[in-house]
Amino acid sequence: MTLVYAESTEGVNWDALRDALIRDSFHNGRTAEQYRRSFENSAAVVIAYHGEAIVGTARMLSDGVCNAYIVDVWTLSTHRRQGIATHMLRLLEAKAQGQHISLWTESAQDFYEHLGYHRSGDTLYEKVVGSWLRKSTAG
Repeated sequence: MTLVYAESTEGVNWDALRDALIRDSFHNGRTAEQYRRSFENSAAVVIAYHGEAIVGTARMLSDGVCNAYIVDVWTLSTHRRQGIATHMLRLLEAKAQGQHISLWTESAQDFYEHLGYHRSGDTLYEKVVGSWLRKSTAG
């Protein structure tokens, strides 16, 4: 079966995506609705399908002028090392010509360096304003 790369969120089964991320230990606590909002509010998205199954995601936040940020890069474990993430990133990069693209990773430094990304030292700073994902303490 051929891989298909969609560059829109049209027709995405958000519950199925969330379930796949949970099964693949890549879930960060978002609900299916929060995944939908995250992806639909991005400057660009790529979703890789193998048949009807989602096997990869990547999205980009961008000001459309000079700065972009890559997030939610994921390839299903059984489909890794087949060029899926590389292809998704190349599709996103094509939409960010002339922009400084940044990303953060703990575990895939070699992969991103292979794609031409350069480590800029320990320059990542983080802050959560309020409650993460606006979750109430009730559940």
